[in-house]
Amino acid sequence: MAPRIDHYDWAGGREAMLRFGPDTGPLLVAALPLFEEANRTRTFTVTLLRALAARGIASVLPDVPGQGESIAPLATLPRMAEALAAIPPEGRPTYAIGIRSGALLDTAAPRIARWHFAPQTGDDLARLLLRTWRAAGNSAPQPDPIEIAGNPIPQALLASFGAAEPAPADRVVRLMTDPAEADRKIDAAPLWRRSEPGNDLALVEILADDIAAWLTRCAA
Repeated sequence: MAPRIDHYDWAGGREAMLRFGPDTGPLLVAALPLFEEANRTRTFTVTLLRALAARGIASVLPDVPGQGESIAPLATLPRMAEALAAIPPEGRPTYAIGIRSGALLDTAAPRIARWHFAPQTGDDLARLLLRTWRAAGNSAPQPDPIEIAGNPIPQALLASFGAAEPAPADRVVRLMTDPAEADRKIDAAPLWRRSEPGNDLALVEILADDIAAWLTRCAA
């Protein structure tokens, strides 16, 4: 089933959104990682949401201000969270999926439960961005903004990431190579570290089954 193009409105304007699955039943709001990791995981996430639609589970994949196809300026994490919180529940039980730093974004909405895949803290994100900047041949003193993979990131925004934490999740899934705690660990390659966007159909099926089982438990 092909995704449908939709949109949502929030206090800062209008953002694009892909819609998957049926028009009834639970609704998942998925949040991609920020910056370059969004490009590397978008195809994978779309494939995952299509796999969930094949299981009769509905979802949306929204852009957030300043990311994806958004024409809005780069926003702070609280503003991105404000935008996602404006997605209407449509009278349906609504849940959140956060991938990597996407787990930092859907923190303001009253979701019934949250499922995270390889979630990052804000400190993890800030350190990764600075490593990426240095790996490109840069060194101190850092300009303001710093440019990382084509994204100009103000120093104040970068510093604000340090205190950010994901909203508490009811289920956390990580890769075997990740030492952080998780409810489940899976042996797979980290798509977000590839030099080009990629996909992993076997991992898609594992995660789709995990999400479907999690939703069933949440509704019980």
